[in-house]
Amino acid sequence: MLNISEYTTVVEEAKIDINELKEALKINILINKIKDNENEMLKEDFWSDNEKASLILQENKNLKEIISEFNELNDLHEEIELSVEVLKEDEEYLTKEELDSLVNRLKKELEKMKIKSLLDGEFDKNNAILSINAGTGGLDAQDWAQMLLRMYSRWSSNKSFKTSILDFHNDKEGGIKSATILVEGLNAYGFLKGEKGVHRLVRISPFDSSGKRHTSFASVDVVPEITDDIELDINPNDLRIDTYRASGAGGQHVNTTDSAVRITHIPTNIVVQCQNQRSQHSNKETALKMLKAKLIELKELERKEKIEDLQGEYSQIAWGSQIRSYVFQPYTLVKDHRTNFEIGNVNSVVDGNIDDFVNEYLKYIKK
Repeated sequence: MLNISEYTTVVEEAKIDINELKEALKINILINKIKDNENEMLKEDFWSDNEKASLILQENKNLKEIISEFNELNDLHEEIELSVEVLKEDEEYLTKEELDSLVNRLKKELEKMKIKSLLDGEFDKNNAILSINAGTGGLDAQDWAQMLLRMYSRWSSNKSFKTSILDFHNDKEGGIKSATILVEGLNAYGFLKGEKGVHRLVRISPFDSSGKRHTSFASVDVVPEITDDIELDINPNDLRIDTYRASGAGGQHVNTTDSAVRITHIPTNIVVQCQNQRSQHSNKETALKMLKAKLIELKELERKEKIEDLQGEYSQIAWGSQIRSYVFQPYTLVKDHRTNFEIGNVNSVVDGNIDDFVNEYLKYIKK
């Protein structure tokens, strides 16, 4: 038998959450922003600047997606609210199973929107540039780096995000030394920013004939893809630009020209590189965007007023900054050392199911 008072309480609490979400997501402001953008699109000279026009179109698409999701959540709540009212007069209007199904769906969608409301950083909505580097440990570390690349690629696919390889260095004996990918999708950087740090693997090494347990490390770096409307003055004299022959991911489409680009920011010794396309010009543009993102991040971290104020050797990720352990032996466990959140199904995690870790980190930094 249905306990109507319990469902009434659920509806009332959900209404409070939805009103708070409306404020947190700034729905009314987003609606006005869409109108402003659409007025901009009607101007005759809108397409005179293709780059700016594309940014406005993409922004409107993203804003409409947020509003659509919020409206669907609100509609679902109203459907449940109406159903509870009708059930007070007609207990056969819905079964307990049907109503529970609607309520569970509401709770899931509410949690999903709450997580999105936490993505309010300046660059959270941007695409993400994610780099993986094998630590010391030879083949085990290189194999671990490749496992992480697969994990993030699968996670991105599950999110319907597009991934493309910007830089890739494999090893003929196995695994990868380093890889950089671009993850394209709304809030890609916001979701992935917490993955930055050292990832530790404990397992029986497939490369050790004695069957001993090995510990391997790989570092992950994440920066937002910076759009062209973000201005940042970089002194050209502070850059050393080298070109080299791109090998391609996994040895594919080996280039016969020096199209790959490596840029070093001399004052900080930050190095970025890109080899994803045959065009040297395109690789240089992408590498500059990567450098721009790293310098903006460093400028904020060091609280400097100008890029010129950044001096000295900077290490983006210290090997002591271990954020997560993935244990296959003698037990199975994945634990985040910042949030203390853990999951026993390590195979599921390395298969790309990292949303629980991502969400827990977002909650953790908002405490």
